Amino acid sequence: MTMDRDLLENISSINDLDELASFFDEIMTPGEVADLSLRWKLLIDLQSGMTQRKIAEKYGISLCKITRGSKILKKRDSVVKKILTRKSMDDP
Repeated sequence: MTMDRDLLENISSINDLDELASFFDEIMTPGEVADLSLRWKLLIDLQSGMTQRKIAEKYGISLCKITRGSKILKKRDSVVKKILTRKSMDDP
């Protein structure tokens, strides 16, 4: 599935974090927001070196969900990996 360009342009134009949070709360269900947040958290944990088993225990999820995140981070051209690498360099 390809993301809608208009949607992406509008999301990227939101500069206020509270407004961005409200946008996602309005267009997504609470479950979808929770799933997206969980996926981001487990990607951060994977990038930091936490084992998949530890992540599964931490969030009470199956290894299958974590494996998808691991595959994303193993891709050479992963945008997620680039973002997380930048984020870790910016964090003190």
